[in-house]
Amino acid sequence: MKNDKSIRELAMELTIQMVNICDKIKGREIFTNQLLRAVSSIGANMSEAKYAQSDQDFVHKAEIALKECYESEYWLEILTRIGALTEEEQKEVKNACGTIRSKLIASIKTVKTHK
Repeated sequence: MKNDKSIRELAMELTIQMVNICDKIKGREIFTNQLLRAVSSIGANMSEAKYAQSDQDFVHKAEIALKECYESEYWLEILTRIGALTEEEQKEVKNACGTIRSKLIASIKTVKTHK
């Protein structure tokens, strides 16, 4: 049986991966700090969404997490273009962001559909 991890768990794994990558990047703290804020916000918002007071509150938190996912991909691209990340590192992390993004979109659609 396939292990289907929660968005929160995937986001936590991604955050840890990014901390390890960003710790190795020197002299680009302005970008790595922005990336770490964005990527860690994905899981934080989904942790809040777990205890949402309403469907609308859940959707709001999930949509913020989705925005943070897109922002994370932006900072990844910047770090790659300035040579702080390899294309391979960027691709691996963008794939993880894509998985999270897909799950977020599906969750948002499901909640909105069931209103």
